[in-house]
Amino acid sequence: MMFSRVITIVFLGAAMSGCSYLPFKRQPPVTPVVTTPAKSPGGLKPYSSVIGPSARTRFGLFITHRVGDTLYFEIPKAQLNRDMLLVGRFARTATDVGRTGDEFTQRVLRWERHENRILLRAVSHEITADSALPIYRAVVESNYPPVVAIFPIETFGADSAPVIDVTRLYTTSVPEFVGARGSLDERRSFIERVAPFPNNIEIEATQTATPEAEGRTGPIPAVSIVAHWSMIRLPEPAMRPRLFDERVGYYSVSRTDFGLSGARAATLRYIARFRLEKRDPAAAVSDPVAPIVFYIDPATPRQWVPWIKKGVAEWSAAFVAAGFSNAISAEVAPPLSIDPDWSPEDVRYNVIRWVPATLENAVGPHVHDPRSGEILNASISLYHNMLNLTRNWYFTQVAPLDSRARSLPFPDSLMGRLVQYVVSHEVGHTLGLQHNMKSSSLYPIDSIRNAGFVRKMGHTPSIMDYARFNYVAQPEDSIPLEDLIPRVGPYDIFAIRWGYAPISAPNPDAERMTLGSWARIQDSVPYLRFSSAASDDADAGELREAVGDADPVRATELGLRNIRRIATGLFATAFTSSRGNAELDELYDRLLEQWRTELGHVVGLVGGVDAQEKSNDQPGSRFTPVSRARQKAAINFLLANGFAVPRFFLDERVLRRLEPEGAVRRLGLSQASLLAELLSNDRLLRLTEYEALSSSRNNSYPLSEMLSDLRRGLWSELRESSVSIDAFRRNLQRSFLTQANGKINGGVTQTLTLIIPGGEPIRRESTGAAGPNLDARALLRSELMKLDLEIAAAVGRSSDASTRAHLVDSRAQIDRILNPRR
Repeated sequence: MMFSRVITIVFLGAAMSGCSYLPFKRQPPVTPVVTTPAKSPGGLKPYSSVIGPSARTRFGLFITHRVGDTLYFEIPKAQLNRDMLLVGRFARTATDVGRTGDEFTQRVLRWERHENRILLRAVSHEITADSALPIYRAVVESNYPPVVAIFPIETFGADSAPVIDVTRLYTTSVPEFVGARGSLDERRSFIERVAPFPNNIEIEATQTATPEAEGRTGPIPAVSIVAHWSMIRLPEPAMRPRLFDERVGYYSVSRTDFGLSGARAATLRYIARFRLEKRDPAAAVSDPVAPIVFYIDPATPRQWVPWIKKGVAEWSAAFVAAGFSNAISAEVAPPLSIDPDWSPEDVRYNVIRWVPATLENAVGPHVHDPRSGEILNASISLYHNMLNLTRNWYFTQVAPLDSRARSLPFPDSLMGRLVQYVVSHEVGHTLGLQHNMKSSSLYPIDSIRNAGFVRKMGHTPSIMDYARFNYVAQPEDSIPLEDLIPRVGPYDIFAIRWGYAPISAPNPDAERMTLGSWARIQDSVPYLRFSSAASDDADAGELREAVGDADPVRATELGLRNIRRIATGLFATAFTSSRGNAELDELYDRLLEQWRTELGHVVGLVGGVDAQEKSNDQPGSRFTPVSRARQKAAINFLLANGFAVPRFFLDERVLRRLEPEGAVRRLGLSQASLLAELLSNDRLLRLTEYEALSSSRNNSYPLSEMLSDLRRGLWSELRESSVSIDAFRRNLQRSFLTQANGKINGGVTQTLTLIIPGGEPIRRESTGAAGPNLDARALLRSELMKLDLEIAAAVGRSSDASTRAHLVDSRAQIDRILNPRR
């Protein structure tokens, strides 16, 4: 997902357009000649008594018959025992009950005949073995597919095709199918539409349910939704998969193979990608047999449609590098007046839809074949308030560089470019690409202030990074406005070539050498690297919402310059809008969040590592601790900027317009979360371990030294001849004692969560015990004892009553922490 993970990939997979077995143009209905037997065998009803003259019959993958409120499937024998993928999505929803386009189910199904019954099974492809091996039988017996439903055969059609009543699949609470949540009312649930096609069947039904009470009293009103199910036949033969490599960021599908040699079963991972095949295999660059086409929902606001098309088209250059011309495009979907069967939920179509939701986000999930990773369908949802999110990002990051951002509302030309950026990122997900938070740390920071470099390379190598707008750039750098916004970059082109370029090899395993040599380019071209899955948030260069994080201290220093400029003009900008007071409140909070976010990037250096994912045959370390000098510089920067009082946020004209009080609380919460991140248990453990493994004290930044530096910086006033501590600093110092108490004495672990609007929450243990790190506990006790002595010596030099009371209270709090039972 663009702003948060996820979206990510669902249990089975990803998008469709490149499937050679599913053309993108409208598929004409199949109308075979049907010869109906006069009587059905085995004493069943005659065909004509089940499918009478009033039946509305359509032909496709299955023959469908609607007789009154009943839906019958007539299943050709050739379609029995075939794997089919079911995808359920909301077509219409009630307020606060899901969102249109959201997926509610996904299953691989198989229809089987068992005497005079049809069994519907849910099939798993998670374990496998070569069918020629003896162990194959054991694998089959260990992977028995559950029965979803059983249907009595009502009659037989031509060629002994069984006819069954499937109405209840869509109107009752079948767990694998149901979309509505709560107690489903069958009397108020009914089938709306059925549309079979040669390779799929599309069905819609209204489902009405009474939600769970959840502590409410009195009658609970029912909720109705329209659910849409696509059932698509999986392609035969399956696409040849491409093996996954940790060094290149693709989503993947896994299978455990029990048939390979070795002491343990092997996990096979294949990347998720569209099936792109050259129309002219001999050409260096060729059109694909089936290009990737995105259909733009006709309900999309017209002013954004050209920008959405541009966001899709950005990826064309990447596919040219992979050997494909005209590989990807977008067009507006046909209106219902032209094609009444077209539906954005139809799994045959890759759709970009505009969702009227207040969620500040966008998502780009895809559906894939679990056998091969072939992407069968992609669906991008752009939630309406994504516009507000990107507007606020742009304002809080680069308003000093773009005068258009200093007046509200933004012009459509700017908002459209922001929409293009969001779409391009989400398209990357639908093509199979994961986020790459590493990329923005691999350009030298001076380069992204150079207009020539940025014009050619962008300010981040990947649009799949959470690097937003170039807040490192300064007004004097004269970066063109177009180049402040990310675009498809060198890493993205590299990754698409790695995943999509054809390789002449007989099987996936034979591609390993070529794929490995392509990945090794990262050794000499660092900005093509991908995040390391094993870094577990320890990589100081794998940061969310970061620009220029090759040097987070310098990048944040430059970013804070722009934040100061924005704070100075905040009042004026807010009141260019008719929502002046509300805008001022929102923009102030978002600017404070941006300040906190950028300072958090500096925290990542402390106890951090530099990670490079490597294969088994690559020499060198995967994880190298950040140098002592960089860590110590980070602490000094945080003390001078993050834990000092940012006076530029204390404009009384702004604050007294917002509320009668609250400035101390707002700033205090931001600083407390920053401190919690710095004192997180995993960070303290790493500092302890790096010191223990270091061959020289000069190579590590010991935890004891970090805590001493922190204590001295947070309580620096104690060393003044006249001690005066203002309300903001008193708040911060209390937070330090609270968190130290949690580390020393334990109790219930609490969590502080930093919410990046539209992004992934960053959670850090704040007051939980230091866990197995007894060194951290002992060192914190030592620091509190030193602090107590310093406070005792400073109380007499207090310059005001509030400072004196705070110091006396702090000594009492330290005593309770060190002597909890006394």
